[in-house]
Amino acid sequence: MKIGVAREIKSDEYRVALTPAGARELGQRGHAVLVENGAGEGSSFSDDAYQAVGARVVTVDEVWEASELLLKVKEPVEQEYRRLREGLVLFTYLHIAADEPLTRALVESGITAVAYETVETDDRALPLLAPMSEIAGRLAAQAGAYFLEKPLGGRGLLLGGVAGVAPGKVVVIGGGMVGYNAAVIALGLGANVTILERSVDRMRHLEEILSGRVSLLMSSSLQIEESVAEADVVIGAVLIPGAVAPKLITRAMVAEMKDGSVLCDVAIDQGGCAETSRPTTHSDPVYVVEGVTHYCVANMPGAVPITSTKALTNVTLPYAEAIADHGLREAVARDPALARGVNVLEGKITYGAVAEAHGLDYSPLDDVLPLAPV
Repeated sequence: MKIGVAREIKSDEYRVALTPAGARELGQRGHAVLVENGAGEGSSFSDDAYQAVGARVVTVDEVWEASELLLKVKEPVEQEYRRLREGLVLFTYLHIAADEPLTRALVESGITAVAYETVETDDRALPLLAPMSEIAGRLAAQAGAYFLEKPLGGRGLLLGGVAGVAPGKVVVIGGGMVGYNAAVIALGLGANVTILERSVDRMRHLEEILSGRVSLLMSSSLQIEESVAEADVVIGAVLIPGAVAPKLITRAMVAEMKDGSVLCDVAIDQGGCAETSRPTTHSDPVYVVEGVTHYCVANMPGAVPITSTKALTNVTLPYAEAIADHGLREAVARDPALARGVNVLEGKITYGAVAEAHGLDYSPLDDVLPLAPV
C-alpha cells in the first residue's frame, strides 16, 4: 500500500504523524512510504532521515494524490478540504463533533476518515489519545504555573509556595488521563491539588496511585462552583469520547474566580468545558474573561513535538500497519477498537456522537461496511 505522511499546516503545529523509525517499519512490511517534503522538520526529523530508511520525499500534491492511506496529526484545515477525495483513507486526530464545516467537507468528499481519538478498546481505553492526553495534562499544569506570574497578567503567586507561605490551589476537573497527569506535575511543583471526578472507582484508583497526596471530591455542579472559586489554577480535563465536551464551568462560575487566576481548558479540542472557552494558539495562547486568564490552546502537545511525535508513532503504528497490511475492511473486522475509530465512510457519518452533535444522519458502520468475522 502507498502510505503518505502529510506536513501539518495548522498554526503552530510542529508534530509529524510518523517518525523515520516508523517509516522503516512500514517499508520493511513491503509498503511504499511517501513523506511530504519538510514534514518532519518541526520534530527535528530531516528529509534525509526519511530517505535513509527508504521513504520517498514528495511534494504536497503527490502525497495527497498518490497515497491510499494518509497519516496526519491534526484535522484537515480549510485550505486542505479540496484535497479530500474518495478512495483515500485519512488516519488522524479529527475531533469533528466540534467542527461542523470539516464534518460536512469529509462527508461531501467521500473520503474515509478514521479518528485517533475514537479508537476505543472494549474496556473503554483510548490508546491513541492516551499519550497526547498525558502530555497535555502535564503541559496544562506547567502553563497554569507560568501564567500565574504577575508580568503575564496572573495573580503573582508561586504555585509551590515557599517555607512559611502556603502553596497555590489547583483544581482539576476530571480524573482521567489528562487529569491524572496534570495532578502529577502540579504536585511536583508543590501545589495543593484537588481532583473532581464522578467515578468512585476511579477516585479509589487515584487515591492509591497518588498515595493520598490529593483531595478527591465527587464532581457536581455545586462542588465545581465552590472549588473553582477557591482555586488559583483550574484545569478542565473532561472527555466524552468523540462527543462535544460538556460545559461544566459556567460564565457565572468564572466571574466568581479570583482575579488573575488561570483556567486551562484541555477539552478545547472537543469544544471546551467552560462557557467562556474558545480555541487559542501557541503564538497567542491566552485571553482574559472576568479577570481570569484563559489558556485554551487546541494543540497543546504541538509545543513539544519531539516528545509528542515519538509518543504518537509508538501507539499509532500498529494500527497503521494493520490497515496497510489488510486493507481497512479486514483491519476493522479483526479489531473492534479500530472499527470504533471510523467516523466517516463513503459520505456517511458512522460515529453516533458526531452525527448527534450536528443534527446529521447517522449510519452504523456495519450497515455501510458489512463486517464478516475473521
